[in-house]
Amino acid sequence: MLPGVLPEIGCLFLFPLPYCGSLHFSIKFLDGCFFTCKNTSIKYVGAFQKMILPKKLSYSSLLQIESFPQAEANLLRFGPFNSTTQKRWRKPIISAQTRLEDRTRDLKLDKHMGQFKRLQTALDIYSLITKRRGPFVSVQLMSRWKKIIGLNVNTGVFIRKYPRIFYMFTHPIKRNKCCTITKEMKNLVAEEVDAIRECELENVRHLKKIIMMSKTGVIHIHALRLIRCEMGLPEDFRDSILGKYMKEFKLVDLETVSLFERDESLGIAKIEKWREKEYTEKWLSEFETKYAFPINFPTGFKVERGFREKLKNWQRLPYVKPYERTDFMRMRTNGGIERFEKHAVGILHEFLNLTVEKRIEVERLSHFRKDFGIEVNIRELLLKHPGIFYISTKGKSPTVFLREAYCKGCLIEPNPIYVVRRKMLDLLLLGCQNTRESQDQSEICKEGTENLVHNEACVVGTKDGGWVLPILESYDEINSGIGDCDLSEEELNRYYKN
Repeated sequence: MLPGVLPEIGCLFLFPLPYCGSLHFSIKFLDGCFFTCKNTSIKYVGAFQKMILPKKLSYSSLLQIESFPQAEANLLRFGPFNSTTQKRWRKPIISAQTRLEDRTRDLKLDKHMGQFKRLQTALDIYSLITKRRGPFVSVQLMSRWKKIIGLNVNTGVFIRKYPRIFYMFTHPIKRNKCCTITKEMKNLVAEEVDAIRECELENVRHLKKIIMMSKTGVIHIHALRLIRCEMGLPEDFRDSILGKYMKEFKLVDLETVSLFERDESLGIAKIEKWREKEYTEKWLSEFETKYAFPINFPTGFKVERGFREKLKNWQRLPYVKPYERTDFMRMRTNGGIERFEKHAVGILHEFLNLTVEKRIEVERLSHFRKDFGIEVNIRELLLKHPGIFYISTKGKSPTVFLREAYCKGCLIEPNPIYVVRRKMLDLLLLGCQNTRESQDQSEICKEGTENLVHNEACVVGTKDGGWVLPILESYDEINSGIGDCDLSEEELNRYYKN
């Protein structure tokens, strides 16, 4: 049908075109009219109506072919003029971003990170409330903290979800909604402070081990300040720890700290205990366990061909251990790059073991690259070893976990600081379940209005029917006074009638 119609209209140039069933094109003619073809349908715009053509066609005359935007790449890629052109396939790019997107997810650690993200938001609100002069803050003022905290919902909506942490009440004078911290949460925060104070000697030991792992024997205080919560350090650790133990730590300048003398008794990594246990209990050879790491892949991890042999050779590969001197390391020798990367893996493994919850944000970990002498991309290095580390993106920023330290989303060897933080998380996860007034309204009123109301009675919004209580109390006093007297039934009846 089409070859008989097109010459009558008049075409400038004719040439044959191979048939393509999914071809999108348009045919232009001298009179300005054109055909549009999508798969096997041709619409003639102008003097002719719509014509449906069969699937198999032999196009013998066309003027000009113009592809639609969505099919432009598929139209002229292999045409009559470039059918012999060789097409080169690009090798897929493997980078840290592609590894992060294609990694096998650990749902339990992701869930754990999502829960602690909400707890961190609640603690941020707690710190903002405690920085205020009064013990409570109006909800209207808290709505301005949305961008500071990083919430995607209104602050009032967030605090209403967790009544065991935040208590909302009506101000007795201004009659606006106010928020304060519950007594349970205050007790847990005080318990965490006490736990950090009790672990002071352990924190000193951890700081000494971090400085010993550094390449130059110096650590920046700014980097330590960023990981204060992860390390379980107090807010004033510069004065309470670095200033208190002047015989151990030496301030090189205002922002760097070093040791007076290396303590070689602390130069044993925690993984050495695991290697000794594998050697003695499982009867493995020293060649297999001397430089090995515990491997624990997430559920659903796909093992490719040749991966087991590569992993076995990597486990046997010797490397410079974290607390050994690394004044000179050959990277261009046979296996030098692999040894250097394994040395970096050993440093990161030991560093995560020194944290409280065996996890840390990748961005904060990168502040120790120069101090530890890690010249490779840290995120790419962590993603290359999914059996040792796991990066979760459920928090505010990507966080790396030490896989061997967790089982079913919980820490295997908890410490006192982690136990207190877990109690906070349990209090948060209770939400609105079985929540009643856990505090006396009188205590909240005394704390909330002490700075505002002077020598006035504290009046908190009473419940419906609260006005009946004084009448009933007076009624009980009358009955108690009558019960003490010896009156006959007739006198009692006459008393109640009057």
